[in-house]
Amino acid sequence: MFVELIATVFAGIACAGVVMLLNITTGRRLPKWIMPIAAGAGMIGMTISNEYTWFDRTAERLPEGVEIALKVDEEGWMRPWTKIWPYTKRFSAVDTGTARRNENLPDQRLADVYFFGRWSPISQAPMLFDCATPRSALLIDGADFGPDGAVANADWHAVPADDPILKLVCEG
Repeated sequence: MFVELIATVFAGIACAGVVMLLNITTGRRLPKWIMPIAAGAGMIGMTISNEYTWFDRTAERLPEGVEIALKVDEEGWMRPWTKIWPYTKRFSAVDTGTARRNENLPDQRLADVYFFGRWSPISQAPMLFDCATPRSALLIDGADFGPDGAVANADWHAVPADDPILKLVCEG
């Protein structure tokens, strides 16, 4: 976030500098208010650019085996351009490379799910999925495993059969 702030300030300075040079070359014929307008436009443009490129920059840095399962796009009235071009504000990714399965329970998978947000820290949670009966259970507080490998204290929640995270874990 700090790097983006510095980049935004420098974008404003650069745009103001370009207008200043343009003003000098035109014999100082431009109005005095054009330089702060150019600086503000440069900073707004940089902020918009950072909003729209955040997802791509973050997604390309994901390690091998971590696949994006779900994207949440956002639009808002405070940013009217997002009504035409929504931007990705958060997404979920699954570590399919380390997903585990129990031989005694072949329809169940245990995988780490990562939650990314534009202005929030990355969250990670182990999740248990039942592929036969579409359901999932978060195992944040830990889990007690029985002798056959079944989770004894899972708080199961039904999920739609076409849930993108469930499909990625079960078909991957």
